[in-house]
Amino acid sequence: MSDGSDPNAIKDALETAVDAFNEEGHGIPTYEETIDTDDAWKAQLTKGCTLLRAVERIGGDGYYTATIELCFGAIERSIEAYALAEGGDELQDFHDHTYCYDRASELALLSRSTTDELRGLYTENRTDSYYGGKQPTKEQADAMQSLTREIHDHVRDQIREGGVCNC
Repeated sequence: MSDGSDPNAIKDALETAVDAFNEEGHGIPTYEETIDTDDAWKAQLTKGCTLLRAVERIGGDGYYTATIELCFGAIERSIEAYALAEGGDELQDFHDHTYCYDRASELALLSRSTTDELRGLYTENRTDSYYGGKQPTKEQADAMQSLTREIHDHVRDQIREGGVCNC
């Protein structure tokens, strides 16, 4: 397709989305209230809470792909929160989806064997369930939801400054 031949509806919607992210032309922005932006680690932890709450709301409705995707995101946000709060990391250190697992073991949040297994779970299954031809199952979604809740609660309990978590 050549430039200028894209459907106008897509071009208009794209322009609206770019404007929304640039906070242009929509008046006073309506921010997600549950995300605490006082500090980078608080933002990551509360994003983890929000993703987990979304999983809990859609759980049982058959949205297995969405559940698995949101769970991996919640695990990453939770571990990143710990690394930011307790490890001296900067948000820009997290340049890919698996770096957080390295930091979890380096900071003794979880053992090397557990983080290796988490990394394997991510690389072998997240990509296939989301991009590949696999059809996610209820059992996979339920297992990921339980795993995510356990990791998120563990992270929350390990961060010295409490009272931030929304879940």
